[in-house]
Amino acid sequence: MLNAGKRSALYVTIVLSFPVLLSGCVSAYMPNVPNVPMFTQKGEVSAGGHVSLKGNITFNTAYAVSDHFAVVLNGSMLNSERRKRDFRHNLLEAGGGYFTTFGPDNNRILEIYAGYGGGSSDRTEKEEHKETGEMTYNRHEAKFSKYFTQVNFTSKKKRSLSLFSREFPLNYGTALRASYVNMHDYKLNSLPAAEEDNIFLEPIFYTRLTLNPSVQLQYTTGTTIGLKNRETLTAAYSVFALGFVINVGGRDLKK
Repeated sequence: MLNAGKRSALYVTIVLSFPVLLSGCVSAYMPNVPNVPMFTQKGEVSAGGHVSLKGNITFNTAYAVSDHFAVVLNGSMLNSERRKRDFRHNLLEAGGGYFTTFGPDNNRILEIYAGYGGGSSDRTEKEEHKETGEMTYNRHEAKFSKYFTQVNFTSKKKRSLSLFSREFPLNYGTALRASYVNMHDYKLNSLPAAEEDNIFLEPIFYTRLTLNPSVQLQYTTGTTIGLKNRETLTAAYSVFALGFVINVGGRDLKK
């Protein structure tokens, strides 16, 4: 059974997932799952894959170049065809940053990363006229660039979940990401249209369940806040995803 602290953390996670389930807005930008490699020493490698309720697939990789510096490479893609809307979205980004362990038992991890990326968005809105049965289409095509910074905090305290007569260690963490996204080559129904930019604040919370020392399942949830009032480049999507993370070469932190 989970104690009161874990139940509270689960409650916060569920509440933060509601914007994803309730949102009916659309945007040219869909956030990916932040890269949280949880590095502890030189030579570590991390790789992960996540899928959101919207069908957005994120791939994250990272490598610890030294005991405190790492490089990251992230990508995401979506190809969705539905009755009212078709949406294709691609993103690729790279960066680097600093990581360290701290705390009384040296079992907390702080990571700070920054990077640059770019992608494209292709969204077609479809509407059927009831009287005639004819379909009308509005197609939004755009490319965009992205600058991001993020701070990750993870606790590697050896809490665990009892399931099927086994103990599965749990890790909890937060990623606070800020992204500046700038559109270019934006077209509405193949004609040039007004381009937009926006600054997004993306607080993310994640829980990892350890299957073995190298493989963890990850549940991620969070919200997206747009600091500018835009029509096309809005904060329409939050992060709610399930996935896995593989870490190889890490230091066994104290319990």
